[in-house]
Amino acid sequence: MWKAVEVGDWIAARKTSLEEARATVTEVIGRVRKDGDSALRQLSRHVELKEIRVSNAEREAAYDAVPKKITDSLADARTRIERFHSLQKPRDLWLQEVGPGIVLGMKTTPLDRVGLYIPGGRAAYPSSALMCAIPAKVAGVREICACSPPPISPMTLVALDLAGVTEIYRSGGAQAIAAMAIGTESIPAVQKIVGPGNIYVTLAKMMLRETVEIDFPAGPSEIGIIADQTADPAIVAADILAQAEHDPAAACLLITTDPSLPEKVGRKIDEMLPGATRKEIIGQALGNSGYVVVRTLDEAIAASDAVAPEHLSIQVEDPLPVVTRVKNAGAIFVGRYSAVSCGDYAVGTNHVLPTAGYAKTYSGLDVMHFCKTASVEMISREGLEAIGDTVEILADAEGLHAHAEAVRIRRKSRKT
Repeated sequence: MWKAVEVGDWIAARKTSLEEARATVTEVIGRVRKDGDSALRQLSRHVELKEIRVSNAEREAAYDAVPKKITDSLADARTRIERFHSLQKPRDLWLQEVGPGIVLGMKTTPLDRVGLYIPGGRAAYPSSALMCAIPAKVAGVREICACSPPPISPMTLVALDLAGVTEIYRSGGAQAIAAMAIGTESIPAVQKIVGPGNIYVTLAKMMLRETVEIDFPAGPSEIGIIADQTADPAIVAADILAQAEHDPAAACLLITTDPSLPEKVGRKIDEMLPGATRKEIIGQALGNSGYVVVRTLDEAIAASDAVAPEHLSIQVEDPLPVVTRVKNAGAIFVGRYSAVSCGDYAVGTNHVLPTAGYAKTYSGLDVMHFCKTASVEMISREGLEAIGDTVEILADAEGLHAHAEAVRIRRKSRKT
């Protein structure tokens, strides 16, 4: 089960799993587009779906079903996540004079309506509810709707309520993504969909991108670990099992300069696995996982960048030079005490991250995912004179003479 792998094969396997879901997702999207709410009810496998929207009374009742220590922990996590994401919020408008008579700037505007996908099914993920909703709230989004597979855990309902979500719907899988993208009788369409999910959810987001904007492909979970001879095999094994328990399609990759480390980690995995509560899921995920032995940290960094893991744990003697040189990762965890689990829950950073190599081109979820920007130009007569010749010459050169005339006529005008 714990085996040596080739980096290229590992990467190819992550892409192939998405393509295997394409036929199913295409059918689901078509059914939702045609039948709306009726399709959502028919596709709800585990419960009879009568009311799609969760009522305010159900939200309030959820607090009674959740132990106070969990509610308090969710509130503490909310505060920490909100604090970090508030640091990301840009100014609504900034202006700067860049030359005589020319003032330029940027205006940032939050989206009006977004949709969140909160996973469910195998486990409750109130943490994902916080991670998706809080940056949207910080950004200033007015309407935040969330879909999650029924029955929705009371913990998830409490987390969504604490984070300020305006609407909650009982719908999961690719059909929930289609509903938020296209709109149904119960679920008005959104401008953007964010959130992690299985391969069907991830592929639905990618396929519907012509209809709705998305954050990025996010799921199933994965971890890459760069380790040398100083790494603790028990900690490496614990991090691998933690990510493997998410989903049978999760994947873990150890990249090490220590030829003896993989065997030590393998022994620790064998010791820990029998006591794991989700050992069947972990066992399947370990089939997607393995290790690569390299000669130098340079090779380790190159291998990690080729993989572009969702989570990258750096467990080496001198980690900061590695951190500065790594280019492709969703989130980076530095040192033996920086457990990925802390990022999953309460350190304050976001755990919704690009997977399957998409960290090469995408960043993790943040406040700017819920905003759009527009440049602002303020030009006086003096400023127009400063750039007028350049604009006219280039416009005429391109054959866009009306563009040039729009400047020329202003320069001839006597008005100030």
